[in-house]
Amino acid sequence: MQKAMEAVQADLSAKEIEVSSGGGAVKVVVDGHGAVKSLKLDGEFLKEGAEVVESAILEAINEACAKAKSESEAEMSKITGGFSMPGLF
Repeated sequence: MQKAMEAVQADLSAKEIEVSSGGGAVKVVVDGHGAVKSLKLDGEFLKEGAEVVESAILEAINEACAKAKSESEAEMSKITGGFSMPGLF
């Protein structure tokens, strides 16, 4: 089971989850653990007010992290059979 968990952790590190918001003006890529790997902003979008840009960035980051968490939990539950192991995910 430990080797399987290590393999899943490695796969999650290599996985890329891309999310966009603001009509595609903000793109965020996170790995399977939810670590932000890249953030891209459309230059025209930066002309919007700061609140609009900040809101779109936060929306994209939060959605990407939520997807990463969901995928991580799903992969781990395949190994643990749904048995919760506190501190692992």
